[in-house]
Amino acid sequence: MVVCVCNAIRENDVRCAARTGATTACQAYRSLGRQPKCGQCVPFARAIIDAERAAA
Repeated sequence: MVVCVCNAIRENDVRCAARTGATTACQAYRSLGRQPKCGQCVPFARAIIDAERAAA
């Protein structure tokens, strides 16, 4: 599933970033070499990161 249309970031990318230590959407995006543009994806990315951290 696409999380961020502006940056073509997929859910799996965000999950991977969370597993490697990203605790916020901005950290996850930076780890992918990108940054949020319009910001509509940030709440969804945050939820994915929170789910990954809870499962760890």
